[in-house]
Amino acid sequence: MHKYRTHTCSKLTKNDEDQTVKLSGWIHRKRDHGNLLFFDLRDHYGLTQCVIENSSSFFKQVEKVKPESVVCVSGKVIKRSTDTVNKDLSTGEIEISISSFEVLSAAKELPMPVFGEQDYPEETRLKYRFIDLRRQEMHENIILRSKVISFLRNKMISNGFLEFQTPILTASSPEGARDFLVPSRLHPGKFYALPQAPQQFKQMVMISGFDKYFQIAPCFRDEDGRADRSPGEHYQLDIEMSFVEQEDIFKILEPIFFEVFTEFGKGKVVSKTPFKRIKYKDAMLKYGTDKPDLRNPIEVFDVTQIVNREDVKLDIFKKSIEKGAIVRAIPAPNISSKPRSFFDEYNNWAKNEGAKGLGYITFEKIKDKLFGKGPIAKFFSENALNELIKFCNLKKNDAV
Repeated sequence: MHKYRTHTCSKLTKNDEDQTVKLSGWIHRKRDHGNLLFFDLRDHYGLTQCVIENSSSFFKQVEKVKPESVVCVSGKVIKRSTDTVNKDLSTGEIEISISSFEVLSAAKELPMPVFGEQDYPEETRLKYRFIDLRRQEMHENIILRSKVISFLRNKMISNGFLEFQTPILTASSPEGARDFLVPSRLHPGKFYALPQAPQQFKQMVMISGFDKYFQIAPCFRDEDGRADRSPGEHYQLDIEMSFVEQEDIFKILEPIFFEVFTEFGKGKVVSKTPFKRIKYKDAMLKYGTDKPDLRNPIEVFDVTQIVNREDVKLDIFKKSIEKGAIVRAIPAPNISSKPRSFFDEYNNWAKNEGAKGLGYITFEKIKDKLFGKGPIAKFFSENALNELIKFCNLKKNDAV
């Protein structure tokens, strides 16, 4: 028999009943029932329940060993009774009746338990990262990362790309963030820079005639992480192609994005290719950003022409339009019943952003017709309001 194991902790089923097996792993959870002691043994592959009777000569040893100790057990595979089957485990129909037990590495008291998925302070998790990575969620995340990288690598190679590794210690290059610096031992007072991206090296590869390059590239940026920016250290799929146009890039990358999110998105709906394309000008008008979240149904509208009509008497707006200003309207669904203070807060926000204020109109329905209310509604004629309603797709209880 192998010194450490004959099976992993996910392999045994009721078909292995009465076999004598050996398993090694971490004690995940213990349950003492007095005359019987149960513990779940965990390895990379899964869990197997082990049981020992209090009449065993090494019962006391098992009783004292702490969770997360590494142990090796031998024993016979026993089929569980129907009422004790664990349907959540692939090994849930069996358990191991322990005949020998060896502690390979005893654990001390843990600063954070591995069993369960409670939240712990990030400082604790990073200090004891080797324990944090044993937790199921983190363990699965690391496996997922490996699978995604392998998937991307295979896709790029199948598309005729060559994988290159570019230098890490390099000279500083003009990128968009600060460099991380590394002191030079051979040249005191001088420093290497860590690459923010493999930009210069991959371009050297391309002008050398290699045609298609890719790299799962480490990138280093000495700046704080933000919601819409990469943190100080990250990896990215980095590519270059020769003699191509924009459409050629889309044809390569869009199917890869679709396939990777379909494969690893856990059933979530993924946009089919070709992806929706939005011109920069339209994105800035409709969403106010060049990276819009299309799950947000609200769009911004340019209502300059409506506000500039003769039957609209908003002089403060019209004077700004004469100077080249644009008037934009943001529809706000189902908020017309909000108190005045709600709108005042947005008005104060606009002033804090440098504007003179923020005008608004709320809409209510009377006899199948929408009527506008609010501070600037009185400056619009009925026809102008109807045009605004139609142009901005406004409905009952909306505001703009």
